[in-house]
Amino acid sequence: MAQARVKARPPRKESVFGERFAVFAECLLTGVWIAVACLGIVTYPAAFAAGARHLRRRTAHEGGGLREFAADFRTAVRGGWVVGLAGWAAAGAVWVDVLAARAGLPGGPLVGAVGVFALIGTAVTLLRAAAAWAPGASWRALLPDAARRTMLDPAGSFLIVCGLAVVALSAWIVAPLAVPVLGAVAAAAVAVENRHRRG
Repeated sequence: MAQARVKARPPRKESVFGERFAVFAECLLTGVWIAVACLGIVTYPAAFAAGARHLRRRTAHEGGGLREFAADFRTAVRGGWVVGLAGWAAAGAVWVDVLAARAGLPGGPLVGAVGVFALIGTAVTLLRAAAAWAPGASWRALLPDAARRTMLDPAGSFLIVCGLAVVALSAWIVAPLAVPVLGAVAAAAVAVENRHRRG
């Protein structure tokens, strides 16, 4: 009895909508991972670095999951905790400036406004450095380069600020929403860095 030949079907290609939705879902999941990794208080730079690397792998259609995220986080936190500590010190200095502005001290409003803008610039620089992080990279080298890109690419920096604003707005409306949205901020930083490299 002759065997009927079965025509091999080509692998089914995912639709553009399906692929984009999968990336969006991956961003939300990554936001949860980042939030958990941030619980160490000074570990937020390493958490964003690991999240950004995970999203770069995902968009490049490479393997990766929670295990790879955890390994990247452990590597990034070695030098990243110092950056996290410095970030909290900067936030504390800005808080003192804001208190001075509210107390009515001479020049207080100007100092407070400058402090807030400096803090936003620092946050954008940190996110851009985290988006460019890879195992073996030094935070000391990443941060000055990221600060330069923050100044020279105002459009990209503005997009990251918008991402941070979405997190703040989500937290204000429904606090738990801010957790998955952290992944979207990491994705925005990755997209901005990719755009800057291509441009």
